[in-house]
Amino acid sequence: MSVERRIRVLIVDDSVVACKALSDVLATDPGIELAGMAHSGASALAKLPQCVPDVVILDVDMPEMDGLQTLAGIRKGHPRLPVIMCSGLTEAGSATTVKALLGGASDYVTKPRGARAQGSFANFQKEVLDKIHTLCPYGNLPHPAAPVPAEPAIVASTAVAAPRARIDVVAIAVSTGGPKALAEVIPNLPSDFPAPILIVQHMPPDFTKSLAESLGKRSALSIEEGRAGAAVVPGKVYLAPGGQHMVVVRYGARYELALHDDPPVLSCRPSANLLFQSAAAAYGASVLGVVMTGMGQDGADGAAAIRKAGGMIFVQDEASSVVWGMPGAVVKAGLQHRVIPLKSLAGVIHGAVLQSRGRNREASGGD
Repeated sequence: MSVERRIRVLIVDDSVVACKALSDVLATDPGIELAGMAHSGASALAKLPQCVPDVVILDVDMPEMDGLQTLAGIRKGHPRLPVIMCSGLTEAGSATTVKALLGGASDYVTKPRGARAQGSFANFQKEVLDKIHTLCPYGNLPHPAAPVPAEPAIVASTAVAAPRARIDVVAIAVSTGGPKALAEVIPNLPSDFPAPILIVQHMPPDFTKSLAESLGKRSALSIEEGRAGAAVVPGKVYLAPGGQHMVVVRYGARYELALHDDPPVLSCRPSANLLFQSAAAAYGASVLGVVMTGMGQDGADGAAAIRKAGGMIFVQDEASSVVWGMPGAVVKAGLQHRVIPLKSLAGVIHGAVLQSRGRNREASGGD
């Protein structure tokens, strides 16, 4: 008979106060247990084989061996161990956290700070616990046994579906695991990519700015945070700024971005649903929507709007997703044209756009 077990968490932070706060958070959830604490990166690496955690919560800013160096050490021996970065909401902390996410961190949380710390602690507690359970969905099930799938597995296909109309815009929705996934896609698109790319990545403001800059250094395409009134033109990538909804509006032959501060949709601002819906209204059947790794269901309603307008929907496959919530919701609704592994996604997107324009190319990542 199998024995139920709790999710084991290792806390890594040089601050005793921060460690105590995190341990207090974990103690409120009966499905989680503290596997251990480490006050330095070197200590954390030494403790990993001893405490065998399911999740690591790792401070970004530590002396001697910082969060990035510690993450690199964890990834050498434990490439799939979920790591949640813990960062302050500062420009420097945001930039470092984005580097960590690009380097393989699974997710991040931001620490409560200043006079608002007491009032924001409940939100911090919920965020930490939600992300632990999202990254370890087995919960109290015996581990490492995997849950039995309730439905037949979705078989990924990288074959380029024949577009019904010329693709004039690519809209991407992504969340948990998104920075690393975007780094696998955007830099692998050529400088002459013939359509604009609009992206919603769920992140706070300073984080999206750092992400746009980091991706821009890796890519042949020009990448910027979306600005109100910016012309949407081929060959450019526009990342929705954190904390604001980004939509695209058509004025005759011109397409522009608009930003607004309406309430969050499905707890998300920016909202992929709003971006997708606006793209369907502006471009009709000429939209390719792509839903990638992420928690929740943002993007599913927008995918339905794109399908209704005659556009196409691709989703990242479950095996390559950190969390298959967003793409899984699209598949559950039967809205996808293709389910694609991350390593093939850039080639399939490029192939579909070229095929829609009647141009031949060797299939990159195709069957």
